[in-house]
Amino acid sequence: MKWFSILAGGVLVILVVGVNALYHDRAVAQKTDGQASSEWIDEIEKVFIRSEDCKQCHDRHYEEWKGMREQTPDLKTFGRVDAALLHGTSFESPVFRTVLGLWLQTNPTADERTRCLSCHAPAVTVFPQHVDKMIRQILSGKVQVEGIGCASCHLINAVADTAAPPPTFKVQPGKVLYGPYADPEENLVHPAKQSDLYRGANYCAACHFDKVKDVTRRDLPGEILQGTVCQDCHMEPSTGSSTSKRGALTRPIGRHWFRGVVIPGILLKNRNLQAEWMPRVDIEAKKSSKAVEGEVLVRSGSLPHSFPDGDPVLKQFFLTITVKDAQGQVLATDVKRFGLPFNKILRGPIPEPLVRGGTTRHVPFTLALPAGASSATVEALLTYALIPQPEPKLAEQYLATLKSEQERSSATRLIQEYAQPRVLTFRTKSL
Repeated sequence: MKWFSILAGGVLVILVVGVNALYHDRAVAQKTDGQASSEWIDEIEKVFIRSEDCKQCHDRHYEEWKGMREQTPDLKTFGRVDAALLHGTSFESPVFRTVLGLWLQTNPTADERTRCLSCHAPAVTVFPQHVDKMIRQILSGKVQVEGIGCASCHLINAVADTAAPPPTFKVQPGKVLYGPYADPEENLVHPAKQSDLYRGANYCAACHFDKVKDVTRRDLPGEILQGTVCQDCHMEPSTGSSTSKRGALTRPIGRHWFRGVVIPGILLKNRNLQAEWMPRVDIEAKKSSKAVEGEVLVRSGSLPHSFPDGDPVLKQFFLTITVKDAQGQVLATDVKRFGLPFNKILRGPIPEPLVRGGTTRHVPFTLALPAGASSATVEALLTYALIPQPEPKLAEQYLATLKSEQERSSATRLIQEYAQPRVLTFRTKSL
């Protein structure tokens, strides 16, 4: 029995060491966060239940929200579908992780960090004390807490009545989940209640404030889109049941993948919509022997929906004005930039988009000519980038925080992809 006593003693030692190590690890986690890592997540999920739990009844909506039915190359690489980031990847997307990591190098305040996450994770409006814990998970690439989940949207029961800094939604913590149906099906999981918000543009504009002129309106005014709301296009209409329960009501439902600009057939079928939506530029200019001066008019149609997606927080617009001679040689050029650099994002009021629907932006210019040169044409080229080009030092600081060369390579490639200018439209005018 001697060998048994030795073995038992060894097991006891291992157990004691293991328990001590486990206690130590938990103590470190508690010391770092002030709360065990699982405890703060549990605290959030008591109010914002996990979408995986909703999947048990709402499997179709869950799969659409998560992108499981849309496994495109863009989704696999960037966490996006049809140029729009899926709500279900709001924390997991490498795009968001990289942009957030770059912005954090500018040392935003606690209030600015909370403001940044308030739309990406509506839970922070109820639990602002957990913002930095969420950020650490995002940057690690090992996200346990949800960003925009089912409960994030379906706990919203009001929005601000007047224009206010985004977000303008108001979350009602509790067991009741809100939706568009007047007769929600009874169930043993959660009570449900109808809210008119879910059929209003002001609901989506609570976070997507840059898309429309007036975020307080319930519909999109104008002849072409009269009576239209965001959900009509971005939650593709379908018919069926919102649950997988047998015998559930069959009725009109909206898809939950929230597609971007490439909605099948909508732009292609409606030429009026296409013409009104796309931006255009015109040039008013006069020349002298020494310079060409005037202004570029950047216009979009009468639609109340800004396109190409104003996004004054991240998106950058570039207006390149070039003067050439009769042989096509460049005599002078100037680039006007519209957009905030990383170190000014969320510092102060959010600026207006470059141009809202139905408005015109006047951009003055003066280009000096070389002595003896004769100008023949002036060109205006409008381009945009999805994110600001970070300053070299800023990019270097962020890349230094990454653990491996593979991570740095992926982040560098993503920054180049998203900061690269893309052509929108151009105009040439004879002088």
